[in-house]
Amino acid sequence: MPPKKRLSREPVSRKADSRSSKPRRPYGDDRSDSPRRTLPTKDRFEKANHQPPIASAAEEEANDLIYGRHAVIAALEGDRQLNRVWIISKLRYDPRFLTLLQNAKAKGAVIDEVEPVRLNQITRGGTHQGIAAQVAPHDYIELADLIERAKASTSAPVIVIADGIEDPHNLGAIIRSAEALGAQGLVIPQRRAAGISSTVMKVAAGALEHFPVARVVNLTRALEELKQAGFWIYGTTAGVGKPLHSNSIDWQGAIGLVIGSEGEGLSLLVQRSCDVLVTIPLVGKTPSLNASVAAAIALYEIFRRRWSDKLVIQSEKSESVATDTSQNQT
Repeated sequence: MPPKKRLSREPVSRKADSRSSKPRRPYGDDRSDSPRRTLPTKDRFEKANHQPPIASAAEEEANDLIYGRHAVIAALEGDRQLNRVWIISKLRYDPRFLTLLQNAKAKGAVIDEVEPVRLNQITRGGTHQGIAAQVAPHDYIELADLIERAKASTSAPVIVIADGIEDPHNLGAIIRSAEALGAQGLVIPQRRAAGISSTVMKVAAGALEHFPVARVVNLTRALEELKQAGFWIYGTTAGVGKPLHSNSIDWQGAIGLVIGSEGEGLSLLVQRSCDVLVTIPLVGKTPSLNASVAAAIALYEIFRRRWSDKLVIQSEKSESVATDTSQNQT
């Protein structure tokens, strides 16, 4: 038999039809030809809501971005170095900001007039009120310097110690209450606790410009240093300890007030380092209070007791003076 001939594999020209006669678009131009791409669930949710991912506390602390009129005005009035200020045109020449911005520019800050949309991007959708600023990292002071400054300002200083407060909103609220009520400073640990970030600055509403903060490696060692300096350490607990309003507690002299973390409260080592444990009596079904609320109540009780004692002393002095005057007249 003759050998079989190999079939040619040359392409066979197809008859042009309605589908092949049209010029084919480049890949990707025709949506029907391109593969359908879908975003992951998290990305789709963020894109739909136009919200960027939330920055971590470490990122916020590194960026040191503050925003909101009160917070930025306090920073402009203080001694902190501002790297850049973003402000909308409506506020650029407002009398409240004009001189402060000129002073900041003279110190080397860059003033950018931007649209509100740009501020929304910079602050990640925060309530910026038309202004934001980037500042140098917060200046913590040494604990020894904090003690020295506190004792120099008053004979009965109050220093707040935050034992592992992780929520920056709570930390900012504690700072705001402490400064407003007359405390002399704050001590925070370096690990497993919130630092001074943009969120803390925002919630503190300018209080940080007048309120020193010391950051320590070992909190129990810091409490011992406070004791050696003459401070009496009070730790706030839930349900254990003397009632906050008890007359057996003497709120005079130098005081270190320890506020526990949001979930765990005071650690066991910190409790052992306290001289007195105090508690806020509760009558409702809620077993405990928010850390910043508990701090505000405890601070108010300290200063309320001191103010009432001053009023009693002043009234006793007035009565004695009046008695002496009447006796001299007779």
